[in-house]
Amino acid sequence: MSKLHLVFGGRVSDPQTLDFVDPAGLEVVGVFPDYATAEKAWRAAAQRTVDDAEMKFVVVHLHRLLEPTLD
Repeated sequence: MSKLHLVFGGRVSDPQTLDFVDPAGLEVVGVFPDYATAEKAWRAAAQRTVDDAEMKFVVVHLHRLLEPTLD
C-alpha cells in the first residue's frame, strides 16, 4: 500500500489548535504519494499565508488512518 499523505488547511480559531473555523471551506492542497512531496506542498501553502496567523496547513498521514498497524 502507498503511504499516502493529505495536505489541507484553513482558518483556525486559535493558532495553537486545529480548531478550524469553517471545516466545509477547508482548502485541500492535495494527496501525495510520500511525505517528502507532501511536505514540499505544505511548505508552499504555508508560505502563501505566512502573514496570516489564523491560517494553518497540516499534513495528515492517510496511510496511518487506513492501516494503523502498517508502521
